[in-house]
Amino acid sequence: MTTMDTAPTGGRPKSRGSKRAWLFLSPLLILNGLVVLGPALATVYYAFTDWSGLGPATFIGFDNFTRAFADPAVHDALWHNVIWFVLFGSIPTAMGLLGAYLLSQVKRFQVLFRALYFIPYVVASVVNAAVWKMLLSPTSGIGHAMGIDHAWLGDPDTSLLSVNFVVDWHWWGFLAVVYLAAMQGVDPELYDAAKMDGANRWQQFTSVTLPGIRPTVVFLSLMTVIWTLKAFDYIFIMTGGGPAGSSEVVSTLMYKQAFNEYEAGYAAALGLTMTVIIGFVLAGYQYLKRKGWEE
Repeated sequence: MTTMDTAPTGGRPKSRGSKRAWLFLSPLLILNGLVVLGPALATVYYAFTDWSGLGPATFIGFDNFTRAFADPAVHDALWHNVIWFVLFGSIPTAMGLLGAYLLSQVKRFQVLFRALYFIPYVVASVVNAAVWKMLLSPTSGIGHAMGIDHAWLGDPDTSLLSVNFVVDWHWWGFLAVVYLAAMQGVDPELYDAAKMDGANRWQQFTSVTLPGIRPTVVFLSLMTVIWTLKAFDYIFIMTGGGPAGSSEVVSTLMYKQAFNEYEAGYAAALGLTMTVIIGFVLAGYQYLKRKGWEE
C-alpha cells in the first residue's frame, strides 16, 4: 500500500470531508426548510393578518390574539385540553407503570405479552377511531349488546371522556413497553439490597424502580404534555369536536376556523399561541434537566 492510499491527516482533508458531508445533506436540509421552516414562517406572518386562506392577506396586528383572548370558544377548548391532559397524563402513565412492572416479573412469554401491549399503538389511529366509534354506537355497540343504549359519543357529558378512554387504551401499551425497557436497565443488586433491608414489593417499586427510570418518566411526561396540546386525530374522527363543542380542543377549533369558517389568519394565531405554550414547556424541561431533576 502506498502513501497515496493511506488516509491523510491534518486539517484540510478533514475540512474537505466535512464539506462533502454537508453537500450530501443539503438536499434534505433544503427540502426540510421548504416543508417545515417555510410554512412555519408563513404561519407567523398570517397570524397577524386577516386572511381567508385564499387571496391577499390584510395586516391587522394583534387583533387575532386579542380576539382569541376574549373568545369563549377558545376558553372552552383550552379547558378541554386541560381535562385531556389530566386524564391522558395520569391514567395511561399509571397503567403503563403497573403493566411494565407486572410484565417484568414474567419470565415466560414476555415477548408475546410485549407484542400484545404494543398492538393498539401500531394500528393506525384512523382504524382505531373507526372501530371504537362502532363499538360505542348506541344501536350496535358493546353497550347495546349489554342493554345500555347510551350515546357515549353523542352525549355532551360523556363525549370527551369517551374519546379520551379510546386514546388511553391506544397509548398505555406503548408506555408499558418503554417503561419495561427502562426497568430492565435498573441494577438488580439494588433490588437485592432492598430485599435484605426488608422492603416489600411496593417499597422496592417506589424506592428502586421509580428512581431508576426517572429520566424515562420525565421525558415521557414532557411528550405527554406536548401531545395533549396537539390532540386532534381521534377527536376529529370520532366526534368532530361535538356535540355542541363538548369535545372541542384547540386543534379541532383551529381546523374549523381555517377550513369551515375561512378564517385562516385567526387559526394561524391560535396555532402560534399553542406553539409558544409548547416552547415554554420545552424551556421548563431544559431548565429542570440542567438542575439535575431527572437524574
